[in-house]
Amino acid sequence: MHGVPHIVRDVMTRSVVSVGRQTPFKEIVRLMRGRGVSALPVLEDGDRVVGVVSEADLLPKEEFRDSDPDRRTQRRRLPDLLKAGALTAEELMTSPAVTVRAGVTLSDAAGLMTRHRVKRLPVVDGRGALEGVVSRADLLEVFLRDDEELAEQVRREVVAHLFPGPESAVWVEVRDGVVRLVGRVRDTSLVPAAARLIRAVEGVVDVEFAPTEVVSPVSART
Repeated sequence: MHGVPHIVRDVMTRSVVSVGRQTPFKEIVRLMRGRGVSALPVLEDGDRVVGVVSEADLLPKEEFRDSDPDRRTQRRRLPDLLKAGALTAEELMTSPAVTVRAGVTLSDAAGLMTRHRVKRLPVVDGRGALEGVVSRADLLEVFLRDDEELAEQVRREVVAHLFPGPESAVWVEVRDGVVRLVGRVRDTSLVPAAARLIRAVEGVVDVEFAPTEVVSPVSART
């Protein structure tokens, strides 16, 4: 197989707005609104990611702006109450930041976002320096691949290896990212393996198999 899964480097945003530990609350809000982003990496020493401040970190200031929470709420919502009184990125940020390396596959990055319930990840190098940011929307770009491009990759990397002619004859059709294999095969036990390999192709939405004709060794020779 010659295909290489897309990696974070292929889709990440390289031009990233960031803040320092002492960036004030109001400046953080201004930057988020001006850049249309929901979170900002917090840096120290100019480029090393030490945390992330998100819209969720800012909202407690509005939620508790004119309230007087009871003791039960104070105990239950202590982290939010602390953020309600925060004035700088250092006081607001979630630290340590959940980050990802540029060479990680998109599927692994998606899993990281899901597990940590975050919408974007700072991309860092080996020493934690910021290289970019990858968002949920960036990871979904692979599903915009052209159907014919997907079909060609499936023919080249899956069908040609698992169902070589002349005994087998398999046609690949792709519509809206759904791959459909039609034709005849010599060994149907290879169909589940083909399905796994096709689903691993970046941008494939699903796989379907039309009823296949099993070619026996005798009929294949006649």
